[in-house]
Amino acid sequence: MATKRLFTTALVAAIGLLGGCSIVDVREERQQARPSGDVVTPALNDVERFWAANFGTVAEGAEFVPVRGGKFPYTQNDPPPPCGGQPSEYQPNAFYCPPDDFIAWDAQQLIPELQETYGELLVGFVMAHEYGHAIQARIGPENQPTVVMEQQADCYAGAWLADVLAGKSSAFKDVTPAQLDDTVAGMLSLRDQPGTSALAEGAHGNAFDRIRALQDGVDEGVTTCAGYRVNNLPVTEVPFRTREEAATGGNLSYDDAVSLLADDAQKYWQKTYPRLTGQAWADLAIQPFRAGEPPDCAQPDASAEGAAFYCPDGDFVAFDSTRLGPALHQRIGDFAIGMLLGDLFARAAQTRRSQPTGTEQGQLTVDCLAGSWTNDLLLRDPKSGLTLSPGDLDEAVQALLAFGRNTEGSGPTAFDRIGAYREGTLKGLSACTD
Repeated sequence: MATKRLFTTALVAAIGLLGGCSIVDVREERQQARPSGDVVTPALNDVERFWAANFGTVAEGAEFVPVRGGKFPYTQNDPPPPCGGQPSEYQPNAFYCPPDDFIAWDAQQLIPELQETYGELLVGFVMAHEYGHAIQARIGPENQPTVVMEQQADCYAGAWLADVLAGKSSAFKDVTPAQLDDTVAGMLSLRDQPGTSALAEGAHGNAFDRIRALQDGVDEGVTTCAGYRVNNLPVTEVPFRTREEAATGGNLSYDDAVSLLADDAQKYWQKTYPRLTGQAWADLAIQPFRAGEPPDCAQPDASAEGAAFYCPDGDFVAFDSTRLGPALHQRIGDFAIGMLLGDLFARAAQTRRSQPTGTEQGQLTVDCLAGSWTNDLLLRDPKSGLTLSPGDLDEAVQALLAFGRNTEGSGPTAFDRIGAYREGTLKGLSACTD
């Protein structure tokens, strides 16, 4: 249905792409010059602290050996050291060099931009990701597609992030929900271009898959990460199916997106609601409204900061069709409208079956139920009607960030909401109700 790239910066980890030689003299000189206000060095030190404590879990009691080749900031005028004997050209990247066992990062553009836009925690995550490649160089796996290796590194970085959230880091203390959500938002800037095949050389994954890997690490730890293989990784990244889909990015027009997605959600709940309650689904009325002129409702169950809501007493859903809807469609893509409608229909389903939506767990169930509809779209035969296009799942994530950010410290974070949505998307209805 939809794709639209919101950010263009790409994080390129150079595992397997560069060769190796010894350049100790250059490295020793370079390591002495650290920029003031450096966030990367304490982040890398903290990641090494984490692996010193956890390496034996995935390496059968072996002792952790930090990277031997060094850690190097570089700029356009001071490029990174050669890797495997091959000179390096300036690129705004961060990478690990397997032959020479070093980590390097662009201190001129990439790191300052990530830090300014998304905060220091994302910088730490990027370094933890690169260190994940160093762990792979020590323990494998071998002969896996690039996308598996990249998402395993994301997962390892997530395991480090869990350690940070548990208060074990001296470099990142008292992480707030907003900082965590900023880190997730930053991962959208590190995703592959929609339409990339997961089998493409250098593929890292779409945002949905990369955030799933991050959350695997946070929730389940390094053992789950170490088990990543091509045959057990739920990769959703796919190429465009037709030239027409690629030309349009899979995007429906705004009016078609509202009409077709609302109709599809209605049909989904017509077949799904009886499974939940044993009762038939009464078709849900949808009332778009002009900004500032919502329909009357005594106790609206609000979403998107009040610009959309389910009205229990009138049994209808409504959303701002002059600001919210067009803005989501234009800035993100058509499945941002799908995420909004999925949220509203799920609120109605929860309320109709006398379940809460206003509690933290209630909101997470709403997100999971919205994901269960996405699961239906994801798995159906492309010939049977409306289906997902490359980039749609990333658009859902972006929409959740747009109207699900936790800035007050109460309620679930966007990180948690994306996790709940992912469960419904990958596992279906049973993940939301068991």
